[in-house]
Amino acid sequence: MMEREYSRWRLRPEERRTILVIGDFIVALLALVIALVAWGQRDWLDFSQLLMQRIPRWFFLLPLGWLLLNIEMYDIRRAGRKDETVKGILIAAGVGLMLYLFVFFFSTPGDMPRVGVAVYIAAVTLLTLGWRFLYIRVFTAPEFLRRVLIVGAGVAGTTLANVVNSIRPQPFQIIGFIDDNPEKVGTEIAGLPVIGDSSRLLELIEEHQVTDLIFAISGDLRPETFRVLVDAQERGVQITTMISAYERLLGRVPIFLLPTEWILRSFVDYAHTDSFYEMSKRILDILGGLVGTLITLVLYPFIALAIWLDSGSPVVFTQTRVGKNGKEYTIYKFRTMRQDAEKDGKARVTVENDERITRVGKILRRSHLDELPQFINVLRSEMSLVGPRAERLELVQSLQKKVPFYRARLLVKPGITGWAQVNFGYAATVEDTAIKLEYDLYYIMHRNLLLDLLIILRTVGTVVGFKGQ
Repeated sequence: MMEREYSRWRLRPEERRTILVIGDFIVALLALVIALVAWGQRDWLDFSQLLMQRIPRWFFLLPLGWLLLNIEMYDIRRAGRKDETVKGILIAAGVGLMLYLFVFFFSTPGDMPRVGVAVYIAAVTLLTLGWRFLYIRVFTAPEFLRRVLIVGAGVAGTTLANVVNSIRPQPFQIIGFIDDNPEKVGTEIAGLPVIGDSSRLLELIEEHQVTDLIFAISGDLRPETFRVLVDAQERGVQITTMISAYERLLGRVPIFLLPTEWILRSFVDYAHTDSFYEMSKRILDILGGLVGTLITLVLYPFIALAIWLDSGSPVVFTQTRVGKNGKEYTIYKFRTMRQDAEKDGKARVTVENDERITRVGKILRRSHLDELPQFINVLRSEMSLVGPRAERLELVQSLQKKVPFYRARLLVKPGITGWAQVNFGYAATVEDTAIKLEYDLYYIMHRNLLLDLLIILRTVGTVVGFKGQ
């Protein structure tokens, strides 16, 4: 398969991610040099003396730590927006500073370099912001964007086009549609032209310098269309299915565009993970559960007093939830609602600005402190640190009748946090619940330790930013 000249500089998502990682690592190393120079000047040492006498080995690992803190910013969608870039980098700097202060206060006096770390955090934050703004300025320009034709102008193709049109900056340029329905050729759908049928595909690829085709035909595929798609791929055009493109763009699974048998033909296979991941995830859960339980014990007297003064007892709220494989268990949370929140006994979803939430409850929810007792559930292996949100049996029974594939989320343990929780707010309607399910199914299909760590870091950012609900 040969690479055509005009597609050489049109970057794929993985190539953009590589550029971001390399750029971040270079500026992180530069910030390390600046911090070392500043440290040496303060103590009246030249650079060689400083390296030989004073620098702890862990200091040279700060660039790698910075890359880890910024793992959320390797999402190409977020990396292309200035507001998300500023927010993500400032949160990373804040989390890094808090981690350092935590270690500093529990270390032997004199062991932790204050000036070196302070200068490093300031330098790496400013340099990374400058580099990321340069990336947005240069690499989101049209000259670096892939040029895409969507094969199929039906529901699937139209849905994808609307998704792409709603993203800023756009992830790639859509030239238009290819469709074999003669009534559609020459018309506009979702603001894009249907420029021809599959018989002209190779000609149109050359004419419009197309680098990618997105296959969005839901029905039967004509043999002629199949052959021309194979010819296009042999000429170096990258072919992606609509479902894969949708997942990559939104981090969700398009449940309303999937056939009924998808859950058995595809999802069940994707949902399986190897034993190494399951063991590693359980170890992470135990370590996180122990740390979380310790934090809960430290904060319990203060939170309990605040709840009791505001709305009386009980302080801890218990409720039956549905866990993995439909097994019920008792969940623990700090109470954030009035005691009579469900006085008629009917299960109700929480909505934004819910009047049942107490004054202290609003603070606990926004800071996610109400979730702390759930670390007990994690230690008891009823929950995980990361997974779909645990729901009540009544809501599961109701929603599975309205939202396709809803029970599929019960294939894994529920989590204190999750992919849906960090990407979406309240699910007050069935439509919102469907969107959250799309996130949950994406997580179940693609879960790994790196994704779990990303979700945990984003959750920390949400707590630091006081963005819970």
